[in-house]
Amino acid sequence: MVEILDKKSTGLVLVFTGEGKGKTTAALGTAVRAWGQGMKVLMMQFIKGSWPTGEQNAIKKLGSGFELRRVGDGFINFNDAEEMEKQKKMAREGLKIARLAITSGRYQMVVLDEINYAMSYGLIDKEEVLDIIDTKPPEMHLILTGRSAPEEILEKADMVTRMDNVKHHYSKGIPAQRGIEY
Repeated sequence: MVEILDKKSTGLVLVFTGEGKGKTTAALGTAVRAWGQGMKVLMMQFIKGSWPTGEQNAIKKLGSGFELRRVGDGFINFNDAEEMEKQKKMAREGLKIARLAITSGRYQMVVLDEINYAMSYGLIDKEEVLDIIDTKPPEMHLILTGRSAPEEILEKADMVTRMDNVKHHYSKGIPAQRGIEY
């Protein structure tokens, strides 16, 4: 049985990773729960582009206390050096914004969506993300999502959930579906 205490919250580091679907969705569910408890939440998306998504529409309807910021430019063309530099610049700027938001005292939860991808793609340095984890306010919850979470991130986390890809409709040739993938 979980005992609910009426004490100041202990800020946790949560990681949703793995090859399966549902990492951003799990982070969103946790963030909505926090928002429902009166917490101020910031979600920063490091890879998603400017196309409209269901989560973007839902967060707008929540009103104040839940912010979504996109700091990435969408899909990455790894064969285009100029495009990669643009993506790196955007990701690094996003990480600076994230650090400022995390240390501002304004938020009780920050979600760094797809940050694990950004690290694995070489857009941002893993050491900077580890430093953010080490220097976050002790009462703040921090969520990191995306495939290929580095082992050092997993070790620092208080909770890690690995999504497994057991079966996916893409393998049947069924494309991304509104309300499921976006």
